[in-house]
Amino acid sequence: MSISSVPSRMDPRKLGTSAAFGPELQLAIRLAHEAGSIQMERYERLEKIEAKGPRDVVTEVDHLCEALVMKAVRERYPDDAFYAEEIGEVPAGSQTNSGRTWIVDPLDGTINYANGIPFFCISIALVADGRPVAGVVYDPSRDETFAGAIDGPALRNGQPIRVGSKELLADLVATLAVGGRGMVRKRRNVLKSVRANRSMGSAALTLAYVACGRFDVYAQSAGLSAWDVAAAGLIAERAGATVTSLEGGPWFDLSRPAKKWSCLAAAPGHHAAILEMLG
Repeated sequence: MSISSVPSRMDPRKLGTSAAFGPELQLAIRLAHEAGSIQMERYERLEKIEAKGPRDVVTEVDHLCEALVMKAVRERYPDDAFYAEEIGEVPAGSQTNSGRTWIVDPLDGTINYANGIPFFCISIALVADGRPVAGVVYDPSRDETFAGAIDGPALRNGQPIRVGSKELLADLVATLAVGGRGMVRKRRNVLKSVRANRSMGSAALTLAYVACGRFDVYAQSAGLSAWDVAAAGLIAERAGATVTSLEGGPWFDLSRPAKKWSCLAAAPGHHAAILEMLG
C-alpha cells in the first residue's frame, strides 16, 4: 500500500531558528516540504527509473525536486552558487558572487524510494565561507523536519534534540558503512564492541538520526559527497555530536571530489574509541 502524501502539520516558520541565517533556513525548510510533497505524490507510482551507475539510480522525482529548489534559490538569492547531486555545480547568477553555495541532495535514498522502502529524505544546506551554516533534512514519509544553523540548536519538528547519552560502548547502535583494504578486521572489532549494526540506505537521514539519538554512531569510509552530509553533519554537530572524517580530520571540505568523502559521527564520549578502532 502506498503511503499517502503527508502535508506538514506544523508551520515551517516554527521548525528552525537562526539569528544570522533565519531567512535562508526558513526558505530551505519551505522548499524541503514542497519537494517532500512531490516525493509523496509519486511514491510507489514512478514512471521512469534510470541506472546512474552500477549501484545507483535516478528518478524523475530527483530531477523535479532539484529543479524546484534551484529555481526558488536563484530567484531569492541570485548571487549564490548552487551545487546539487544531479546537475553538479551551477555558478552564481550575477558577476558578484556572494561566496555562498547551496548544496542539495534532492532525494537521498533514491534506491529505497524506487523500491518502495520508506527511508528517504531531501537535504538542503547553505555553505558560507567554506562551512555549512544552515541545513534541513526532511523525511516526508514521517513528516519529520530536522533543522539547524551555525548559531542555533538542532531541532526536530521545532523541538530541541541531542545526541544519545549512553555510557557503555556495548549499548550503542551503529551504522557502519565501511569497507576496503584492512577494514574487515576493524569493522569486526567495532561490531563486537557495540550492541547492533543497522544499514538504512540514506546517509543524510542516518546522520540526522545520530543527532536525535536514534543511532549512536554513523561511520562511512568512502562513497559520500558534499550533498550527503552538508546539512545533516551540521545538524548532528549542533545536537552535540563529534563529527569528523574517518581519518579524524574535518568532515566538511569542498576541495574533496564527489564520492571521496568519509564521515564518522558519534557522541563525544564514544567518538575517540570508535575512531581508534576504525582509523
